[in-house]
This record gives sequence, structure tokens and C-alpha cells, in this order.
Amino acid sequence: MENKSHAFLAGLFTIGLMVAIGVAVFFFNVDRTVRVPYDLVARTNVTGLYSDADVRYRGLGVGKVQSIKFDQGHPGQIRIRIMVDKTAPITQSTFATLGFQGVTGIAFVQLDDTGKNPAPLPSSAQQVASLPLRPGLFDQLQQRGDVLIKKFERIADDADRFLSDDMRDQVMQTTKSLQGAADGIAMLSKQVGPVAQQLPRTLHQLDRTLASTTTLANNLSRADGPFVTNMNKAGEAAERAGRVLNEVNESLQEMSARVGYETLPRVNSLADDVGSAARSVDHAADTFNRNPRSVLFGAPQPAPGPGEPGFQWPAAASK
Repeated sequence: MENKSHAFLAGLFTIGLMVAIGVAVFFFNVDRTVRVPYDLVARTNVTGLYSDADVRYRGLGVGKVQSIKFDQGHPGQIRIRIMVDKTAPITQSTFATLGFQGVTGIAFVQLDDTGKNPAPLPSSAQQVASLPLRPGLFDQLQQRGDVLIKKFERIADDADRFLSDDMRDQVMQTTKSLQGAADGIAMLSKQVGPVAQQLPRTLHQLDRTLASTTTLANNLSRADGPFVTNMNKAGEAAERAGRVLNEVNESLQEMSARVGYETLPRVNSLADDVGSAARSVDHAADTFNRNPRSVLFGAPQPAPGPGEPGFQWPAAASK
């Protein structure tokens, strides 16, 4: 009897312990978060999305997917019911996209916000608000597949043309040209080697030249230096030459005045006398031409005029 009572108590204790563990597990696993329903309106594929999938807001878990079903009022449209934490910042500009977990193909709902309208978007079980489900990366790739394929075909054609025989020949010629240029550079570097060895000596001489130039410049800039002294002497000589030129100018002006007021009248008088003498010589030469004997015998006496002794009328003389 005692063994049976112990076994009964042990079984009862075990059952009580299991019930306590079940209650504790249920108590700790119950989600007490208050969540608000939202409907996602999808017009694209929702491959990989299942009920009870995660709902994340910019990477943070904020809820679960409750159901996925077709929209009876709009054929071809899918309505996804999600339960989102009440504290999640759902606004009028919030939208959803599908994200994928690695390479498993399992999708989750990714919520994001454009920030254009920060007003809160209210929702309740009686009046569920709707959020747009935008195409994800794979949907965009699928929509642009034709364009991408055409671009890949164009790239393939360009690569095929690039790998043609003519292009390979051009590449080989270019490679040979580059090799020749490299050889020329190598030869030039060998020729520049001796010059580079002499470069330190040249730089040393250049430093000495610069030091000498600096010393010369300092000597020239000294107030008591030979350059400044000679320049001062040159300035004094130029000043004396200026004074001499002023005196010469004054003398020339005085001489010009004398010539204008004294010499020119005398020259004019002399010119008049020379003109008179020239006229007299002219008259004498004319007289000599008409009567050369007048040089020896003198000028002939003029014929007597009327009333003078010896005057005869021309008519009586002809008779």
C-alpha cells in the first residue's frame, strides 16, 4: 500500500509539474503587443510571401502577416492583411515592398516612408486602412527584362566586334607601339643617368651662384654702397648738365634776338647795295655791247635836240 501511495504521489507531482511548465510556456509566449490591422494592395507577384511572415519597418520587426487573399472587388489584385504594432510610425506617405531573406526565397514585408506627408494613418478592425505595395527589386528587374536583354545583346555585339580579327591586329599593333615607347623610355633613362649624376654638382654651383647674387643684391641695396654712390654722382652730373643746357639755351635765345634785331637789318641794307651795284654793272655791260669803242673813246655825245646848236630836222637833212 505504501509503495502504491508513493507512486501515486510521484505521478501526481509529475503531472502537476508538466501542467506548470505548460502554463509558464504559454504565459511567456503569449504576445501581448497591441497591433493594428492594415491592408496592402498588391498588383504584382507576391512569390515567397506566406502567412505569419515578418513585417519590418526599415529593418525593425513591427508585426506579422495575417492573411493573403484575392481582392474580390478588383480582379487580379491581391490584398494582404498585416498586423502592425500600434507604436509603429505609420503615416500617410508610408508604403510597403517585398524583401527576401538571403537565398531562401522566403519573403517578408518591408515598410518605409517617403516623408512627404507625416500625418498619421489611422486604422482599426472596423475600418482597415490600405497601404500601397510597390514593386520590389526583382519585380523591377522583371519589368525591365526586355530592355536589359537588349542592352546585354548590344554589349555582346560590341564585344564580338572588339574580338574580331581586325581589332586584334590593331590591338597587337598598339601593343608593339607601346613596347617601342617603353624601350625608348628605357634608353632615355640610361642616357639621363650620367646627367643625373652631375645634377648634385650643378645644384651646388647653382646654390653658390644664388648666394653670390644675393650678396650682390645686398651690396647694391646698401645706402653707402658703390652702386648707390655712383648713381648719386650720375644724378649730380645730370643736374650739372641740365644747368649747362639751360645756360646754352639762354645764350642761343640771346644770340637769336641779336641776329633778328641787329644783323638782319644790316644784311638787308647790304643786299640793297649789292643789288644796286649789280644793276650798274648790268647797265655798263649793256652799254659796252652797243658801243665797244666807248671804252677807249668815251661815250658818244648825244645828238642835239630841238633848240640846241647843230640840230637839224630830219626832212631837211634828206633834201
